[in-house]
Amino acid sequence: MVFKRLLGSLGVGAPTVDTVLQPEPVLPGGTLAGQVHLKGGQADFDIEHITLELVARVEAEHEDGESDGFVVFDRFTVGGGFRLGAEASHSVSFQVTLPWETPITELYGQPLGIVLGVRTELAVAGAKDKGDLDPLTVTALPVQEAVLEAFGQLGFGFRSADLEYGHIGGTGQQLPFYQEIELAPAPQYAHQLNEVEVTFLTGPGGLEVVLEADKRGGFLSSGQDAVTRFALGHHDVRDWSAEVDGWVRRLVEHRAAYGAGAAYGHGAPFTDHGHHGHHGHGGDHHDDHHRSGPGAGTAIAAGAAGLAVGVVGGMVAAEVVDEVGDFFEGDDEGEGED
Repeated sequence: MVFKRLLGSLGVGAPTVDTVLQPEPVLPGGTLAGQVHLKGGQADFDIEHITLELVARVEAEHEDGESDGFVVFDRFTVGGGFRLGAEASHSVSFQVTLPWETPITELYGQPLGIVLGVRTELAVAGAKDKGDLDPLTVTALPVQEAVLEAFGQLGFGFRSADLEYGHIGGTGQQLPFYQEIELAPAPQYAHQLNEVEVTFLTGPGGLEVVLEADKRGGFLSSGQDAVTRFALGHHDVRDWSAEVDGWVRRLVEHRAAYGAGAAYGHGAPFTDHGHHGHHGHGGDHHDDHHRSGPGAGTAIAAGAAGLAVGVVGGMVAAEVVDEVGDFFEGDDEGEGED
């Protein structure tokens, strides 16, 4: 990307900054490497610090409906404490570790519609200014791939992915949001389920797979989603198709347990009657019909991309790719919305 001029609080004639990330996708919990290139302005400047922000575009539910905006979910100071001469060039190399819960933005090279970016903040003479977002590409861990591949082998299809602001009750979730990967049901489950949503809560010792099933009308008690979760190790070797099929069967069995709002699986029960505990503007709640339509910037038209025979098949809708790309151009208005 070209140099980004920092006007704003630093004024015309301030240094410019260009952050170049490694071209390869990074894994959740992996190392992100790159360089920050500075070009001096019209005078000498004391660079107090150079900070990288990890930014995600997140949807939030509240009493007035839904909104979306950028959320900073980690910060790293990678340099500073030096004088940058007029018109001088200076580069700072960095290596930072992504949070384990960093969402995945692609699967087998196909984008999922998730917007993640890295923004560089420059502090000069007591003033701070931020450059544009540089897109961050995060690919799935092997165990995440294995689970999603198994869904594909069972006949589930990819619909969309988004980031939801809030916490899933009873889990060890660390970030202020979580990722939902929405799958169309396999034919053998189509009469029982509208969709299955998959969330990975990953940590250094393994991960929790949280499954939520949006039921068809008349199945179980109306107005509730079925939720369960399963614990995995990073290096687990299993018959993943059989394993995942067993998970789905748990979503459509034990009607009495779901009717009572109970969650089951590995680990402690969920709070909020077994539902996702959303902590947006409206507090801890779950709107069972909040996914009547996909969120802006994250939806992929049903059938435009699918998990087929273990891989993401088809093409992501062009307008979605364009919309994601637009987030990395121009000013990042809307930051701070939750």
